[in-house]
Amino acid sequence: MTSVRALIVDDSVVVRHLVSEALGAEPEIEVAGVAADGKIGLAKIDQVNPDIVILDVEMPVMDGLTTLVEIRRRRPTLPVIMFSTLTQRGAAITVDALAMGASDYVTKPRASNPERSIQLIREELVPRIRGLCGIRAAPRQARRDATAPEAPKPAAGPIPPRAGPAPRVDVVAIGVSTGGPNALASLVPALPAKLPVPVVIVQHMPPMFTKILAERLDAGSPLHVVEARDGDEIRAGGVWIAPGGLHMIVERSGLGPRIRTNQDPPENSCRPSVEPLFRSVATVYGEHVLAAVLTGMGSDGLRGSEQIRRRGGQVLAQDEATSVVWGMPGFVAKAGLADAILPLQALPAAILDRVAVGRGLLAGVAS
Repeated sequence: MTSVRALIVDDSVVVRHLVSEALGAEPEIEVAGVAADGKIGLAKIDQVNPDIVILDVEMPVMDGLTTLVEIRRRRPTLPVIMFSTLTQRGAAITVDALAMGASDYVTKPRASNPERSIQLIREELVPRIRGLCGIRAAPRQARRDATAPEAPKPAAGPIPPRAGPAPRVDVVAIGVSTGGPNALASLVPALPAKLPVPVVIVQHMPPMFTKILAERLDAGSPLHVVEARDGDEIRAGGVWIAPGGLHMIVERSGLGPRIRTNQDPPENSCRPSVEPLFRSVATVYGEHVLAAVLTGMGSDGLRGSEQIRRRGGQVLAQDEATSVVWGMPGFVAKAGLADAILPLQALPAAILDRVAVGRGLLAGVAS
């Protein structure tokens, strides 16, 4: 098996050492080089020809954003993971970096113990490297989530084929992870202000990051996008993003569906997780759910998609070619749960077509 060659670009000697030690313990990952700033990092890319770059956000001489822009100009497909601090400024720069083409991000550990820091780095960084680079094929070309089985099966047997036309859609639920901010930046702004249903989204992100992501999407979208708060009433024309660190579900109340957030245990190692949201919309809306599973590592959303389909709802999956990592949508597609497998650019129209069913023409839908 060919080793994945990683270049670490960070101005901190301590961080470079910790990341090098964490990655060096993995047999399939080789630390090809280190650099103290972006300018040196660009030179090292030409020298060591890495398969992936771990890039600090804030550095002297040339910062992470400037370096990322230049990497994308020279090596458009080279995976880049931003390594950021869990601060308001670090979160804002990281969200900007993802919009500018970064593949993923990891927040720096706050642990004062070096051994604990190395453990946290391995837990967060190594799976992302594996997912972005693959472990079976040439690292630059492999895009599949290497942990996905060939043909996962629904837990309770085959889903019966849909009989008759698809039902009316009353809510759109989206689950997304790696590559998600860019995918959402493509999809959400393409939905019209007069969308007659609410949209609820789980994007795997920590606190602060989700608020900034919501603000960025809101600024560029006809729909109003917010980070969800416990008790929010969800209505047509709005988008609610699960807050980092909390699960988000939808509950039926006397005044209509509302958002509830909780700190229940992580599912699929995630909080927020797609599973609780999908389960809840399946319970509240039944056959009137349209779910979309977008790019991301792992299988989060698989069982929730199954519940949606068993209650008569619809599920769309992003295709492999346009996914940064075809893990989450790949699981759904291979399990036979997707009503359609579509490229990212086709998803807005597919959502609008399905929302239009039972409502006639969406008057002013492009407004």
